[in-house]
Amino acid sequence: MEFRLPVSSSNLGVEIQNINIAKTLSDKEINGIREQWVNYGVAIFPNQKLNLEEYENFSQQFGPFGEEPFLIPMQEHPHIVKLHRKPDEEAAHFGGAWHSDWSFQSAPPSATMLYSEIIPPTGGDTLFANTADAYDDLTSETKEKIKNLRCLHSAKLPYAKDGVYATEGKKRTMKIHTSDEANKTMSHPLVRNHKETGRKTLFINPVYTIEIEGFTKEESDALLFELYVHMAQEKYIYRHKWQPDMLIMWDNRTVMHMAEGGYDGYERLLHRITIAGDRTE
Repeated sequence: MEFRLPVSSSNLGVEIQNINIAKTLSDKEINGIREQWVNYGVAIFPNQKLNLEEYENFSQQFGPFGEEPFLIPMQEHPHIVKLHRKPDEEAAHFGGAWHSDWSFQSAPPSATMLYSEIIPPTGGDTLFANTADAYDDLTSETKEKIKNLRCLHSAKLPYAKDGVYATEGKKRTMKIHTSDEANKTMSHPLVRNHKETGRKTLFINPVYTIEIEGFTKEESDALLFELYVHMAQEKYIYRHKWQPDMLIMWDNRTVMHMAEGGYDGYERLLHRITIAGDRTE
């Protein structure tokens, strides 16, 4: 097993080579992978031939399955979500705005994994932003201002009955479930302490963070916008270019991410697994 790191100037991304993740790994191998993953946010495994059972087995070496509340999984693999977009599809690509997966849950997933099968010849990059480095670079005045703030998170923008996916009006191959459950809210600290690295991170994102508690809407919107602009600077971003038979796993406690389009007319197929996380308190 060899590590090539970091793969970008954002301090995100470690490529892990000369390992076959289709087999059960040793404790030493898992611990080595986990150390690199939490330190560099995104672990990349190129040239891996996996069936779905092998994919599930690999994922379980990093924790129990997470809950996918609004994505309908595969019937024969209830913990795998099929991210499929057909060449003639008119609906917008999935995940096209900055977010941290399921941050509205009481214990958001620590890891998300994607395994690629069909990759278009153009477009479809995934972007990651380093929320730990972004926190470190804030001024001392801003750190003091936000240190005890809490934010409400909700899935209502994309997944409520009047949300983006319910009202888009375009047929979508990927199976999404919209629900009134999406209107529920969950409170998290704006500044999160990563329990494995000890680093502080900005635990906010434009899709699921709806307000800063105790602020007026104008105050909340202004401060969140200021932080989002800061977090999305090029120096914090790793752009991942996909290849077939590639698995990546990212740390939702350290990064926010978004998917790019640009592959209309081509098929794209990946499979997703989330790993359960812990509470932010």
